[in-house]
Amino acid sequence: MRIRWWRGLSLLAAVSALTACGGHKATRPGSEPGPEPAGAAAAPQGTTHHGWFHRGDDTSLPQDRRYGDSSDSSPTGAPPSYIYSLPEPVPKAEPRSLYGNKSPYSVLGQTYSVLPSASGYDERGIASFYGNKFHGYKTSSLEDYDMYKFTAASKVLPLPSYARVTNLSNGKSVIVRINDRGPFHENRIIDLSYAAAVRIGIWPKGTGLVEVQGIDPSAPDREPPPPAPVTTHGGSPGIYLQVGAFSDPANAERVAAQLRQANFAPVQVEQVQINDRTIHRVRVGPLDSVDRADTVTDRIEGMGLPRPKVAVN
Repeated sequence: MRIRWWRGLSLLAAVSALTACGGHKATRPGSEPGPEPAGAAAAPQGTTHHGWFHRGDDTSLPQDRRYGDSSDSSPTGAPPSYIYSLPEPVPKAEPRSLYGNKSPYSVLGQTYSVLPSASGYDERGIASFYGNKFHGYKTSSLEDYDMYKFTAASKVLPLPSYARVTNLSNGKSVIVRINDRGPFHENRIIDLSYAAAVRIGIWPKGTGLVEVQGIDPSAPDREPPPPAPVTTHGGSPGIYLQVGAFSDPANAERVAAQLRQANFAPVQVEQVQINDRTIHRVRVGPLDSVDRADTVTDRIEGMGLPRPKVAVN
C-alpha cells in the first residue's frame, strides 16, 4: 500500500486559490458534505451502502485530527466479490470542478500544470492506490472519496475527467473517473481507488506498472484501445530511470560514466530524434521492482544528479 504523500495543505487554500489538493487538512468553515449516492440518504452516519461510508468530514479540523486513521490501509481479507462485476463509469462531458484545477500549482517544491483536457494523454509509469484512511473524506474537487468506486487521483489530468488504466503486467484495464490530485510521490503517475486497484490486479501488492490513457468523451469512437501487455525476458515490464536528456553526447557520456561507477544497474545512452533534434538519453535499468526503483532514485539524487524520471518499457 502506498500512502498519499500530500495531505498537509489547507483546503482553505484550495478554495481561495483553487489550489490542487486531495482529502487533506482543511480549514474552510461551513463546507457542506457532497451529495450522497442514490439510496444512501436514509442511512445514519457511519453506515455503508454498496461500500460507501459517510465519515462526517469536518474540514475545519487540523490535519492531525481530521482523519479517523493515522495511516492508510486497505480492507482486510478478500475483496468483496461485487467489485469484479461493478460497471465501469461511462465517460461523459462534465464542467470543470471549481476546486482542484488551478494551474500551475506547487506541492513539496515541485510545480505541476493541469492539462486542458484528457484527450491525447498517454503515459506509462507506476500506479499506487489509497483506501481506508481517506474513504468518505473530501477529494480535491470536494467530492467524497469512495474507495469502492472506480476513481483515481492524477497530478495533471483535469478534474473531473476520464482515463483508461491498464496493468502492463497482465493486460487488465479499467476506466476511472479522475476526481482527486496526487500522488505526490515523484515516482508515481496515478493513485487508484481500492476498487480500481483490485479490478486490474494491483491490490494487494500496492503498486504496479500501468499505462494511463486519457479519454475524450466528445469522441467516443476515438477512445484509445487498451495497450498490449509489455514484458521483458523476465516476464515483467522493465522499469528504467531516465537521469537526463542531452543534446551534447559528451555530457551524456559523463553522466553515464558516473552512474556506471556507482553500479546501481546497467546504464544506457540512447539516441533519439525529438523535433528534428538529436537527443541523448541516459537511462539506468531495467530494475526488477518498484521498491528497487525508489531506492536507486534516492541514491542517484544523493549523488548530486537530477532526480530521475520513471520510464516503463
